[in-house]
Amino acid sequence: MIGVILMLVVTFILAALVLLMMVHLPYQYDESIPAIFKITKIRHVNENGVMKFDSYMVVKNTGTTGYVNLNLYALTYRNGKLLECSITTMNGYAYIPTHHYQIQTLGGPGSQGRIWDSNELISINYKDGTFHPGDVVTFEVYDVVTQQIISRHTYTA
Repeated sequence: MIGVILMLVVTFILAALVLLMMVHLPYQYDESIPAIFKITKIRHVNENGVMKFDSYMVVKNTGTTGYVNLNLYALTYRNGKLLECSITTMNGYAYIPTHHYQIQTLGGPGSQGRIWDSNELISINYKDGTFHPGDVVTFEVYDVVTQQIISRHTYTA
C-alpha cells in the first residue's frame, strides 16, 4: 500500500515538473520575437484550380532592412509540431544542391540575390498535403552564425 502511494506521489511530482518546464519553452510563450518574415499566403489549390492541398507558402520580408539570405535557415511548425523538413538556407542557389526533404522548391526575388531585401518575397513549395485549411502554421527564421532566432510568424492556412 505504501509503495503504491509513493509511486503516485512521484508520478504527480514528475508531471508537475514537466508542466513547469513547458511553461518556459520559448516557442510557445515568448512574444518578444518580432515577425519580420511574415507568411502572406498558403495556397491549397494548384494552378489548374484543383484542390490538392498544394502547400505553397509565400513569405515576405516586412522589416526595414535586408538580410544575407545565405545566413538564414528556417523551421516550420504545423499546429505546434515541428515539421521534418529542411530549409538550411534561404538562398535559392545554395538551396538547390541541399537535401530538401519535404520541400519541392524554394524561389522568389528574396532568394535570388545575396540579400533578402525589405518587401521581397520568397516562395516555398512544401510537399503536397503538408498544410490543410485551418492548420496553424508557424515559420521561424534563424541566423546561421549566431544560432539566434530573428523572426517568428504564425498564420492560419
